[in-house]
Amino acid sequence: MEATLRQLADLVEATVRGDPATLIHGVAGIQQARPGELALLADARYHRYLATTGASALLVGGDFDVSATPLPLLLAGNPGQAMDTIAAHLCPARPAPEPGIHPTALVAPDAAIGSGVAIGAYCVVESGASLGDGTVLRPFVFVGRGVRIGSRCLLHPRAVVLDGCVLGDRVTLHSGAVIGADGFGYETRDGLHHKLTQRGIVELGNDVEIGANSTVDRARYGRTFVGAGTKIDNLVMVAHNDVIGEHCLLIGQCGIAGSTALGHHVVVAAQAGLVGHIEVGDGAIIGAQAGVTKSVPAGLVVLGSPAQDIQKERRSLALHQNLPELARRLRELGKAVEQLQEKVERLGTAATNDSEAR
Repeated sequence: MEATLRQLADLVEATVRGDPATLIHGVAGIQQARPGELALLADARYHRYLATTGASALLVGGDFDVSATPLPLLLAGNPGQAMDTIAAHLCPARPAPEPGIHPTALVAPDAAIGSGVAIGAYCVVESGASLGDGTVLRPFVFVGRGVRIGSRCLLHPRAVVLDGCVLGDRVTLHSGAVIGADGFGYETRDGLHHKLTQRGIVELGNDVEIGANSTVDRARYGRTFVGAGTKIDNLVMVAHNDVIGEHCLLIGQCGIAGSTALGHHVVVAAQAGLVGHIEVGDGAIIGAQAGVTKSVPAGLVVLGSPAQDIQKERRSLALHQNLPELARRLRELGKAVEQLQEKVERLGTAATNDSEAR
């Protein structure tokens, strides 16, 4: 599909600067854009690509300096939202799979399948499982015994939901996500590691999204819980008996050890690690690569390892950058003190000799 810049401006209530007849057939990042594509420029850090972009037009904010480029422009009040609308218009989503069960799927006779459910090729739905209305299982999905999946969920290829786990409505599992693997629990006796049986489940609230190759382990007892609206990135580890509050963001490669509780609207940034048996209060933010070893109060932003208040950590980082210079100055001061001590000793010796001579 293609549209003129004028048509796109009307679609998103934007203003055109330049040729309104410019044809656009797709969208792309400003660095990768080619002729015929519209690129978003909403961050000043990307202004350096203005001279080299291959885009036919740019989507910018209303305060953009239009003299900065000869390219045609769309000026929008909310460029990010406008870009989403234009992308959806030019590149509509693929149609949903037709309801029905593929001939190669293995669905237990006693599984409860709601209306409008689509089960793709080579899926497995085991005994006692239930799928709510409109749920889609793409090829190679595994749904274990007694699993309950709500309505309008989407499970991408090779997602796994193991026995007894519960998914709310409109849950999305991306490829390789595993819900309900055993928690990591062992007891060491006589030098041998004996497995502790993990008898609990995982429960995901409504509108939860789990990224590719992320894992949420089942509880030893009870449940591991992820609250409604929480979004989990790729390659994230949520351990057994964790409780993740509503509308949290867990970003790539972060890990949360067992029996830790997060409040609502908590952000855990990339590669951060949280020890077990602590609490993170509502609205707290855990910075990238932070190592959290104790509970974090609500609303606090922490960084570093061990994690501390971000302002203290920034001061520590600044001092760390100055350590070579501080070490050099310390050595110089040490030499100066030694020279002063030698001078004092010489003066003392001279005074003593003078006194004895008298």
